[in-house]
Amino acid sequence: MTVQQFLTIGHDIPRNRAVAMMRPDTRRLIRVVTGAVSTVKAEQASAVSAGRTPAHCIPASGTGITPEALVARFETMPESRRRITVTQAVRDWMAERYPCRA
Repeated sequence: MTVQQFLTIGHDIPRNRAVAMMRPDTRRLIRVVTGAVSTVKAEQASAVSAGRTPAHCIPASGTGITPEALVARFETMPESRRRITVTQAVRDWMAERYPCRA
């Protein structure tokens, strides 16, 4: 799923979390983001186990991504960048947010 598709689907989801969680679209978007984070974390673990410096160093405590921060991040992306996948957007964000120290 692209960032633009994510934003389009998310646009109609109510901001009330209790109501939003009852919608299938909400659960779908949560699965997309959870899958993206899992992929990015697996890439980091793979790089570390192979002895390579990963592109990002997400702490064991987690990414710290909130739904509001994710949507805000995606909404501030230029239109031309919204064609990338959610996974790539999360990968880029984590590299910026949690760079590896040399």
